[in-house]
Amino acid sequence: MLEGQVRIPSGCAVSGFINRDRSLTDGSRIIKSIACMHDRSNGLGGGFAAYGIYPEYKDYYALHVFYDNSDVKAECEKFIDKHFDIVNLSKIPVRKTPKIIDEPLIWRYFVKPLPTKLASSQLDEREFTVKCVFKINSYIKGAYVFSCGKNMGAFKAVGYPEDVGEFYRLDEYAGYSWIAHGRYPTNTPGWWGGAHPFCLLDIAVVHNGEISSYDANRREIEMFGYKCNLQTDTEVITYIFDYLVRKTGMNYKEACDVIAAPFWNKIEAMDIKEREYCKYLRRNFDSLLITGPFSLIVGYEGGLIGINDRLKLRSMVVAEKGKTVYMASEECAIRAIESNPDTVYAPKGGQPVIAEAE
Repeated sequence: MLEGQVRIPSGCAVSGFINRDRSLTDGSRIIKSIACMHDRSNGLGGGFAAYGIYPEYKDYYALHVFYDNSDVKAECEKFIDKHFDIVNLSKIPVRKTPKIIDEPLIWRYFVKPLPTKLASSQLDEREFTVKCVFKINSYIKGAYVFSCGKNMGAFKAVGYPEDVGEFYRLDEYAGYSWIAHGRYPTNTPGWWGGAHPFCLLDIAVVHNGEISSYDANRREIEMFGYKCNLQTDTEVITYIFDYLVRKTGMNYKEACDVIAAPFWNKIEAMDIKEREYCKYLRRNFDSLLITGPFSLIVGYEGGLIGINDRLKLRSMVVAEKGKTVYMASEECAIRAIESNPDTVYAPKGGQPVIAEAE
């Protein structure tokens, strides 16, 4: 009776797993996992990202794009064709369902930067691709590139996540790592481009919580050429990880130590080596510290990260079974697809769990 009338600040659901031996699992398992947490969502956003799903095009960037209409599509395709060699393009296959409505045009392009354009830009191909994605999302109104990595892809919509997975026919894809999100937006609109995951190159982020430091984080990251234009605070987290890892050369553990840095009183109690390391990160990357309640699952090529805010104000459970590592907001989401894990535990606040493929 009170559905839709009660604000649930701890809402949103996240789930993910990685097969560290890179064995492939179809999307039906991650759908089953996220569906267990149906009540943490409200139907205004659901999404998935998968790794290893495009082996035949593993050397090409897979651009997943939403279009408002065919005129916008033609404009965007002209831009893509001007900057990239397109080796394949098609509609992303969907399974029509009355639970997913008002869908945009959804297309997929496998591309490589044109050598002449890449040479004249004086950029490496990843930075060239990123800049092209931001140009599309910022200047071609009604076109949104929501995924642009190699051998991976995001699939998202307005709807409950289990319906989104059915809509995108994820049971027909096979990947070694999957993440999923069920959205309960509180401060930002529910729309197709604002659903999670948020992606840039191979990084994909799903998030439960609120980023109270968003304005400071956004102002800092936009100084380095990033554009936050998808109307959801989670977007900035993706760009922070990309900046720290790809542009500054940090590893993912160091990037996590920036976004969830220890409190100063804990730093002062550390031994000298660890204390100087943490002080360096706090002093040099203070505007990229993320504050507010959050739990994140971050996917990237060959790895998966689970991390809470420093006070652990959002739930996160991790489990392992053989070569597979699971992460989710609730234990039930793990046991739905692995009934007898070898270990189950809750990570401490601010301490990342990083599972990497062999």
